[in-house]
Amino acid sequence: MHRMLAGDLSRLPELLQAARDLAAREVTGLAERPVAAPGPVPGRDPLPEGGAGGDGALARFAERWAPGFSGSAGPRYLGFVTGGATPAAVAGDWLTSAFDQNLSGAGGSWAQELERETVAWLRELFGLGEAHSGAFVTGATMSNTVGLAIGREWAGERLGVDVSRAGAAALGPVDVLSGSPHSSITKAMSVLGLGRDRLRKVPLLPGDREAVDVTALEAALAERAGRPVIVVANAGTVNTVDFDDLRAIAALRQRYDFWLHVDAAFGAFAALSPEHAALVDGLDAADSVCVDLHKWLNVPYDAAVQFTRRRDLQVAVFHNASPYLGLPGGEPEFLHLTPENSRRLRALPAWFSLVAYGRSGHREIVERNVSLARRLGAGIDELPGLRLLAPVRLNVVCFTLAADPSRERVAALAREVAASGEAYVTPTVFGGVPGLRAAFSNWRTTEADTERVLRVLAAASG
Repeated sequence: MHRMLAGDLSRLPELLQAARDLAAREVTGLAERPVAAPGPVPGRDPLPEGGAGGDGALARFAERWAPGFSGSAGPRYLGFVTGGATPAAVAGDWLTSAFDQNLSGAGGSWAQELERETVAWLRELFGLGEAHSGAFVTGATMSNTVGLAIGREWAGERLGVDVSRAGAAALGPVDVLSGSPHSSITKAMSVLGLGRDRLRKVPLLPGDREAVDVTALEAALAERAGRPVIVVANAGTVNTVDFDDLRAIAALRQRYDFWLHVDAAFGAFAALSPEHAALVDGLDAADSVCVDLHKWLNVPYDAAVQFTRRRDLQVAVFHNASPYLGLPGGEPEFLHLTPENSRRLRALPAWFSLVAYGRSGHREIVERNVSLARRLGAGIDELPGLRLLAPVRLNVVCFTLAADPSRERVAALAREVAASGEAYVTPTVFGGVPGLRAAFSNWRTTEADTERVLRVLAAASG
């Protein structure tokens, strides 16, 4: 086996060239490959006893598995909120694997400082001030978890309890108030011992809104006076990209004491567009902020960032003290800031994309996606078989069948769209009505792609 490994190392340039050729074919042909994976899944092979070498592994992957991978990085995959990967980000991601840096600490490497530089750039991109510090994590779920963990520690501070030492049970019940929370919020509450049942849904603004009624939120805070409360505000809801009034919510802290966490997983990118930047006015007032980067920054999975004003509490929660790791200092190493010790250099693809395309390049992606979402919404409005469930506020189009939008019929529509190979959309329920979502966040998507999506929707709903 050592000889095989040594042989692969001696042929590494050829192996990487072969992988590069396969990757280049996939990436350049992505726009025309089926958006959803066709055909049956291959059966499972037994664990290989003897190795086939790097070339053999590459050939086997290309034959057995590559044909069934989705076109999720392509321009007409409109399910969930899925970005692609800019060319520069792909290059950065390859180098991340090649340099193989462990970002738990400095470790004799400059890589940690590159992440700090990237976090500072992102903080500026989203209009946050220097009071916010941050770190890379895997995705919005982990970013929300870190933010709520710091909020949990803040609640203990208010009650004179060191939660990181005494545990969540010593804290007692803590209510989490939110209007339209993402499902990852309750998952985080479960992980952190706050409990899913402590989520208190606050009434929304009337009509087709998903934004919280700030008057109702104030009433809920008044009812809980004397107990620490966590408020999760939403900057870009999943169904209709609605935004809570962050400035008005932050102003409530003049009368009530609460931790303000803002889930801005993809809505934070509104800050890049002058037309929409007002939607995130007040984001800088948040105690913690979640932003997902493998969505609208278009870097490869997995990458997100979390920000907070209370790094001291963050260190209290996540520090990992041992003789070989050392204690957190004035500028804590990342192993003291997130659940992970071992950490991939997720910042490098983001650094590459920000250097390659700058603020203006990423602004163009955001504004083009918003324009295309409006175009799709207008087109759906003209189709007799479909209707919009809500206005197109930013980059998500929420729609359903015009007649009998049952869960079964809507699911059948989604399957027919996917089976066409032309597009992919995901289901939802809005206002009690089953529907579909088309989310625009890929840098590749063009007006021609949008017209192709409209054609397949017209055919499937006709």
